[in-house]
Amino acid sequence: MSSGPLHHINSLADLQALFASTTYVAVDFYADWCGPCKAIAPHYEALAKQHSAPGVLAFAKVNVDKAQDAAQAHGITAMPTFMFFKEGRQVAVNGQAAIRGADPRALSAAAEKLGGLAKKRMAGA
Repeated sequence: MSSGPLHHINSLADLQALFASTTYVAVDFYADWCGPCKAIAPHYEALAKQHSAPGVLAFAKVNVDKAQDAAQAHGITAMPTFMFFKEGRQVAVNGQAAIRGADPRALSAAAEKLGGLAKKRMAGA
């Protein structure tokens, strides 16, 4: 399920298990055939390397063609779609419930915000 800083999700059950074990989760819903998904993938992976904290902040990738149950459960209709969760519930980050499309600035800002929350959580604040 995990390779480096990214958690590769293969089913809704995998995603729910990650939610159960991690406070904050950023999820990239993507497709192999999606050009913008491929374009932003290295940026997302770099953010994951920079901000991941085991048990506190995880970055997941969900291939919508392989994990159709997870995509359907979260109403994914466009790729890439990035969503953010706290304790398994979708939350807005910087006023956005989701980021649709390959928007590196919005994605970086969301990752910075989650990274800051994760650091506070680890510090016991």
